[in-house]
Amino acid sequence: MSSSTATKDLTGLTETFTHKTSAHAYTIKWTSLGSPASPPLIFIHGTPWTSRVWAPYALALSRQFHVYLSDNTGFGLSPLEQRLPNTSWTPSSKVEELDADLARQTEAFAALFKSWEASGDWGDRKPHVVAHDHGGLMSLRAHLLHGCAYASLCLVDVVAIGPFGQDLFKAMAENPKSFEELPDMAFEGILESYVRNAAYFELEKGDMEALKRPWLLEPREGKRGFVRQMCQAGSRSTEEVEGRYAEVGIKMPVKVIWGAQDRWIAAKDAWRLGKALGAHEVVIVPEAGHLIMYDQPAQLGIELTRWLCLH
Repeated sequence: MSSSTATKDLTGLTETFTHKTSAHAYTIKWTSLGSPASPPLIFIHGTPWTSRVWAPYALALSRQFHVYLSDNTGFGLSPLEQRLPNTSWTPSSKVEELDADLARQTEAFAALFKSWEASGDWGDRKPHVVAHDHGGLMSLRAHLLHGCAYASLCLVDVVAIGPFGQDLFKAMAENPKSFEELPDMAFEGILESYVRNAAYFELEKGDMEALKRPWLLEPREGKRGFVRQMCQAGSRSTEEVEGRYAEVGIKMPVKVIWGAQDRWIAAKDAWRLGKALGAHEVVIVPEAGHLIMYDQPAQLGIELTRWLCLH
C-alpha cells in the first residue's frame, strides 16, 4: 500500500490547531479532504503510527465524505504536549505524568473535534468515526467523557478492553533512559522489529520506511518520543470508560474489524469488545495482523465502504 506522491500531497496535514489547559499546551496538525457539503468522516490513528496509515482510505472516501485526518499529540507532525510555565500541576504518578491512559491526548482530540463541529460545515449531521489501535480508546473516551457524538463508530484492531501489554512496553517502562541512550543503529533495529511484528505479511520497503520515519527524523527526540509512547502503552487504563461501553451501542451503530493473526491484540478480544459495546457487526479478516490496512488493504476498504454507506 505504498502511497504515491500525489496521495501524500493531497493528504498532507496543512492546518494547525492549538489547545491549552490549565497546565499544558497542545499543537495538532490536521487536514480535511472532500466537499464540506458531504457527510463528515474522521479517521484516528494509534501507536506508534500517524495519520499516514489512513491516507489512501481518506483519499478514496473523500469522493463521498468530508474526511478529516490528524496526527495525535506526540505523533508525526504534532509535537509532544508542552508544560505551561509557572503552573502548579504535579502528577500523582509516573503513569499520570506520561498520560498513559490517554486522558490528555483525548482531551486535546475532543477540543479539535468540537472546533470542527463549531465550524458549521457539519450542519445537523454527526460524523462517522473510524479508529485504529489506541485511537479506539480515544474515540470511546471522547464520546463517553467529553460528549463527542458520532453517527457511527468503526473500531479496527483497537486498544479498548483489558488486559493488554507487551514485553517491550514493560521493558521500556522499567528503564526508559537506557533505551533513549541506545546507539542509533540499535534503536532503529528495535523499532523496525516492532513495526514488522504488527503485520502478517512482510511490509514493502517503502511502507516500512514511512512507518519508521517519524521516529528517526531527529534521533534524540525521536527516540525519546518513541520510548515515551511505549511507556504509555504499558500502562493504559480503560477503567473510566469500560464499564460504560454498553451505552455506546445504544446511541450509535458500532462495527468491530480485526485481523485474525493480530499478534498484538488477539482476535478473541474483538468478540469481547463487540459484546461489551453492543456492536452491530464483528468481522475477523483472515491473513491480517494488527496493521490490517497493509496486510489486507482491499478487504478493509470494502468493509469500511460497506459500513459507511449503510449508515
